[in-house]
Amino acid sequence: MSQRHVLGISGGRDSAALAVYMRQTAPELEIEYFFTDTGKELPEVYEFLGRLEGFLGKPILRLNPDRDFDFWLQEYNNFLPSPQTRWCTRQLKIKPFEAWLRPALANGEQINSYVAIRSDEDYREGYVSGQDNLKVHLPFRQAGIDKAGVMEILEAAGLGLPDYYRWRSRSGCTFCFYQQKIEWARLLEEHPDAFEEAKRYEKNALDHGSPFTWSHGESLIELEQPARLAQIKRDHEKRMERLRARRLVNALASDELIDNDEVYGAGKLCITCHK
Repeated sequence: MSQRHVLGISGGRDSAALAVYMRQTAPELEIEYFFTDTGKELPEVYEFLGRLEGFLGKPILRLNPDRDFDFWLQEYNNFLPSPQTRWCTRQLKIKPFEAWLRPALANGEQINSYVAIRSDEDYREGYVSGQDNLKVHLPFRQAGIDKAGVMEILEAAGLGLPDYYRWRSRSGCTFCFYQQKIEWARLLEEHPDAFEEAKRYEKNALDHGSPFTWSHGESLIELEQPARLAQIKRDHEKRMERLRARRLVNALASDELIDNDEVYGAGKLCITCHK
């Protein structure tokens, strides 16, 4: 049976580290790297993809060249995606992946998909295809590689982190609804034009009867008010202080390894977007 090996790159830390790890530990595999582009990624994501391609020595295939977020927003009557209706994950991540591999699977090829779920993420599971000849592998979990291990892999490779990790904890759409309040506040600071675009999408959705706003319980217009922004930043700092106090037992722990999943709880995320 013919074999293919594929690895999805999200533009984030873990999937990039897995690409590096597989190149170093299984150089004999001809791995196809792919990125499902929503058309609404942070500019830092594209810059990091370029750096990663340089290290891997081969291109990362871009899926979704034609049907981006704007196309599917129209298809869904201008209703925003949300944790309750994650049409963005379905239409912009999962379906393009399935369409790409469908001919090979139909021809009976064995597809090996490598997913960057770490050993410290017991609560996460990989994509389940239902196809006998599509096998999902979790190399980090098998090798016992956790978040600190991922950081070590990227540093040793000379890649470091995508620049957005200065202010945001995960990849995905610029205006992903899974962002924390503090990340929306920082998006306003880092990319005000993208924040304004998100506001326009939100207003248009509300005008069309969408029950959802990007951030739970308030619109971006409400969130960007100076008093509200100050409150969000104060609340975030209080959470950080509590986390630092709990971490004092480990003198080796540092703020550099703290991300918002740790501060706010990992919750339920789109595994195809954020790895």
